Amino acid sequence: MKNVTPTTITDDPQIHEDLHVHAIYDQIAAHFSSTRYKPWPIIAQFLSTLPTGWIGLDSGTGNGKYLPLPAERPGSVLTIGLDRSRNLLQIAQHAGGEAQSNIITREVIWGDVLGNAWRPGAFDYAISIATIHHLASYERRKLAVQRLLQCVSSKHGRVLIYVWAIEQDELSKRKLPPSGQGQPSQNLARGCEPGQDVFVPWVLSQPNSTKHNTQNVEETAAPSVYEAKTGAAAPNSEVYNRYYHMFAKGELTQLTHDAARGLGLCIGSPDGFAEANLRGIDIVQDGWERSNYFVELRCWTT
Repeated sequence: MKNVTPTTITDDPQIHEDLHVHAIYDQIAAHFSSTRYKPWPIIAQFLSTLPTGWIGLDSGTGNGKYLPLPAERPGSVLTIGLDRSRNLLQIAQHAGGEAQSNIITREVIWGDVLGNAWRPGAFDYAISIATIHHLASYERRKLAVQRLLQCVSSKHGRVLIYVWAIEQDELSKRKLPPSGQGQPSQNLARGCEPGQDVFVPWVLSQPNSTKHNTQNVEETAAPSVYEAKTGAAAPNSEVYNRYYHMFAKGELTQLTHDAARGLGLCIGSPDGFAEANLRGIDIVQDGWERSNYFVELRCWTT
């Protein structure tokens, strides 16, 4: 069990992320990747429904585990992976190629999820899985959602976003502080409770103490025998505290609304708007799954 500790952001959000997110993932890339190999069902289902020939973006791709999907229709769509960690991108570049007789090379790009390198509507779809919760301010999280909406087609673009939730299930390896402890994050989103800014430890164990975690959740490093017996990290382990904004109920959906309104987009089904030349988004589904909040969006024009 990994104890999550509340934190307060006192420095520049970019500096905070550089120290407590980007630098850490470059350090733990190989170990981190060894625990990220099983796709989550809703994400796999989303990718399996995409029309053949579509091109998409995995913003914050990590080790690229979603780049080979859909598994039942290999090569039917092309997902390009974007990440800040060069070490993770080296792994993502060959994601899904271990079982193949030839070497597979994926399309990956080094960059920031807040960047604006794409022409508007360059992609048919975009996914952002366990990434936006690493951004250290409401405005930066809002901008990340806007970048996703801007990079997909305004007529048919589809977007799927996942973030960690304050509400953890019984299988979670993360032990959050009791309710009411710690400093809530400043959150400008309207109509929802603020999330929680926290540090989540990653224990970098020796290679012989690492094993795959077969649970279909956002895994943490598998504990060594020492950890299992004592509840503490083994003496020869290194602990890296990664920054997360744990989302409260309703916060991701409201963040999506704020991001869309900031781009002048309507919210709701296009059937509810009679005017011509309008652009908007429709929330196809949103909810909580195994300690994560998610939202699926569909873009439209009239």
